[in-house]
Amino acid sequence: MIDSNSPMQLSSINVLLISVKKSPKPFFKTRLCSNSNNSLHTETLNTLEWPSVCKQLSAFTSTSVASSARIPIGRTPGESQKLLDQTSAAILFTEPLDFSGIHDLTDILHVATSGHLLSIRELCTVRCTLSAARELFHHLKRFASASNHPHRYLPLLEILQDCDFQVSLERKIEFCIDCNLSVILGRASEDLEIIRSERKRNIDMLDSLLKEVSSQIFQAGGIDRPLITKRRSRMCVGIRASHRYLLPDGVVLNVSSSGATYFMEPKNAIDLNNLEVRLSNSEKAEENAILSMLASEIANSESDIKYLLDKILEVDLAFARAAYAQWMNGVCPIFSLVNFEGCDSVEEVNDVSVAQEDDGLTVNIDGMRHPLLLESSLEKNSDNLNLRSPNTAMFGDGNGAMAPSDFPVPVDFKIARGTRVVVISGPNTGGKTASMKTLGLASLMSKAGMHLPAKNNPKLPWFDFILADIGDHQSLEQTLSTFSGHISRICKILEVASKQSLVLIDEIGGGTDPSEGVALSASILQYLKDRVNLAVVTTHYADLSSMKEKDSHFDNAAMEFSLQTLQPTYRILWGVTGDSNALSIAQSIGFDRNIIDGAQKWVEKLKPEQQQERRGMLYQSLQEERNRLKVQAEKAASIHAEIMNVYHEIQGEAEDLDRREVELMAKEAQQVQQELVDAKSQMETVLQKFEKQLRISGRNQLNSLIRESESAIASIVNAHTPTDSFPTNEVDRAPYTPQIGEQVHVKGLEGKLATVVELPGDDGTILVQYGKVKVRVKRSNIRAISSSAKNAVTSSSTHQRRQRPRNGESRGNLGIGSNDDISYGPVVRTSKNTVDLRGMRVEEASIHLEMAINGSRPYSVLFVIHGMGTGAIKELALEILQNHSRVTNYEPENPMNYGCTIAYVK
Repeated sequence: MIDSNSPMQLSSINVLLISVKKSPKPFFKTRLCSNSNNSLHTETLNTLEWPSVCKQLSAFTSTSVASSARIPIGRTPGESQKLLDQTSAAILFTEPLDFSGIHDLTDILHVATSGHLLSIRELCTVRCTLSAARELFHHLKRFASASNHPHRYLPLLEILQDCDFQVSLERKIEFCIDCNLSVILGRASEDLEIIRSERKRNIDMLDSLLKEVSSQIFQAGGIDRPLITKRRSRMCVGIRASHRYLLPDGVVLNVSSSGATYFMEPKNAIDLNNLEVRLSNSEKAEENAILSMLASEIANSESDIKYLLDKILEVDLAFARAAYAQWMNGVCPIFSLVNFEGCDSVEEVNDVSVAQEDDGLTVNIDGMRHPLLLESSLEKNSDNLNLRSPNTAMFGDGNGAMAPSDFPVPVDFKIARGTRVVVISGPNTGGKTASMKTLGLASLMSKAGMHLPAKNNPKLPWFDFILADIGDHQSLEQTLSTFSGHISRICKILEVASKQSLVLIDEIGGGTDPSEGVALSASILQYLKDRVNLAVVTTHYADLSSMKEKDSHFDNAAMEFSLQTLQPTYRILWGVTGDSNALSIAQSIGFDRNIIDGAQKWVEKLKPEQQQERRGMLYQSLQEERNRLKVQAEKAASIHAEIMNVYHEIQGEAEDLDRREVELMAKEAQQVQQELVDAKSQMETVLQKFEKQLRISGRNQLNSLIRESESAIASIVNAHTPTDSFPTNEVDRAPYTPQIGEQVHVKGLEGKLATVVELPGDDGTILVQYGKVKVRVKRSNIRAISSSAKNAVTSSSTHQRRQRPRNGESRGNLGIGSNDDISYGPVVRTSKNTVDLRGMRVEEASIHLEMAINGSRPYSVLFVIHGMGTGAIKELALEILQNHSRVTNYEPENPMNYGCTIAYVK
């Protein structure tokens, strides 16, 4: 059991766990994928591609055991509901669980139970796994205790509540072994501690003796440097062969390859070496005894450890199912109450969450997508889709879910209560088989505790067996034809099926004479009606679809087919009969008209009543009308979305223009203030110079100094006086004809500037552009901007052009003069003329900038946002703009555009 020293804050969880009904043993085998091992059930799983779904789910597991284990399927409704509850509880967890310390102990347990010794690494693996399992349970309890609704996490907590986490075994291994250094500690046993103490003392004496002997040999010239080494597991010293006489009673243990050096054991060291060998062997024997004792402890706890690992596997699979559900936007299915008429006990039914029967349906699934087809859809919606553990960073949106595209087409299943047989008709390649497989997979996934890639609250019965006959079962080895293989498999299905079974048969009665095939198929369906929960079959036989008119236990469904495109839509229409549309498809392919007409006459002869044809025509007409209205609705929604996008973008640009106008005025005021300060400073300098020269000059030089100072002050005044100073009222009163690209004042824009796009027309109106909006206004509503306003608008760029040669940031004479007459329009930043390089690598930013320049329209403006980071992206951007053939000029960042460079593209 778990450690008794549990935190007090988990007491509420402990009380809840005590109240939960305990299960003495796991309710499923970890190594079995289903509750039946017969070949028919295995073939059905393969037919429905269940192993591929299991492979998808295994990618979300966190332990090696779970990734290789087969997915459990509930053998009873209660077991399936328990699996669903575990999945729903795991989805509520927002903190990642750490499974990294969990290891597969199967081989280690086998070695221990076989009576063999376990290595230090293997013992440490056992200790790590036991510790990780215990910490995993404590993490679950802490998270649940901190929640406002701790009972929601009971399905997960009760998995581990009866487990023995082998705390004593874990602490015993920890006491005996240092797993960081991979050594057995001396405290593991009293004998080992005594042996190591004696051995250390003996080694110290031996080392001291050999150091003294080696030093004497070195002083006598018997070796280049003192050398102490080990040969044949005995400590010795090195000595030249010519000085062997220095150790007359020594024992030669080894000789160097050249023969020049002997490795000798001094006589006084023989007893110490002998003692070292004995102590070393004793230490090894004692360590083996400790390892044997720990292996025996593990062998005695084998069953408890296996049970614990099975439970950890259940937890891992529960979180894997939760991550799988989030990945595909899955929802939890609900079992239909009608399914439990044959259950053995009322208690089992009470343990299952069942659906309310107010909708009158036993199967009610909206928008179910095939999980295998959904994977390819999600891959197309993601640049890099990695199936990863739920404990790592999820992909997709913030919730780990990916938004599916329009493929695969979602399928609805609507089967009324009391229906036992559903006959699906429709054209080939219309999706009958895929839809039937999807229903089979939905049933299997629900039994296995998986959420379904559907909408709303999917409801379906719990089936004990899901039996399918899909595909061609022809066998040359068993001399079976297509029909024989088909009938042979149906015979096996009829033997196994029960009152709670789901039977799926594709193209029932096919491969033989139509009249006999219809008769046999009708009899089989009548037989299944009274012996199974639900049977779904596909067929091209119209007589089978008419069985609904005689028996309320039968129902029809048809695959939708578009007569406009002559293509299937892969949607199921419930309660109607579908046509094969063979003649329409043959005509679209190009068959001779005479052949089509002849076939149509045969069809009329085979149809005893014309009512069927009228119903088909009415159905086709209604279908066409529905498709037309659907297209119109989609088109209207698209136009509305586009209009709203343009509206929001224009609104954003207008707000941005107001902000930039305020910033520009503030900047101009700052520049004027700076020029005033500069002028005052220069004048003060002239006055100081005048006063200094006045003190040292004579009276005859006074006039000359005054004229020189006045001239300097006049130069300063002229330098800071604008050269163009036409009065505004004079410009406004003069006859005025705007030019294309000129900025003007427009009445109604509150003093804001607009750009002239077209010259005045015959009606006297002028086309101007404000931001992205173009509008025609009367010529009387347009006023030219004053010279001072022009200077205010252009001073910023003029000031920048003065600074470029000095800063080295401009391209110099790259066609600026030759392109002054080209109009680039208003310099307004929008989402379409902006490239954002922030957060990119240098190579990625280079590619994006090149593509943006090449994709720009002629004579347009491009805003390059490089940010204010390390400067690497900025240097790259300026280098590309300077060398690109389409860039005529660029303006570096300024107080109005921090972190942004404006490029002019020709």
